[in-house]
Amino acid sequence: MGMPGGFEWLFIMLIVLGFAFLFVYCLVDVLKSEFKGVNKLVWLLAIFFLPLLGSILYIFIGKKQKI
Repeated sequence: MGMPGGFEWLFIMLIVLGFAFLFVYCLVDVLKSEFKGVNKLVWLLAIFFLPLLGSILYIFIGKKQKI
């Protein structure tokens, strides 16, 4: 198994850019939204320290917690 070629690099870069976009989108959405209590801080920490898992959980759970 050798080094990835052109299409493999393109595929890898698209996945990385997709995850980066999801991370930034979730951070911005949390910062712009209102939450009850300390939920905002909890979501920020989850997204920051567990970027992929925290972002996915925020999309499915956190968006429903907004005021």
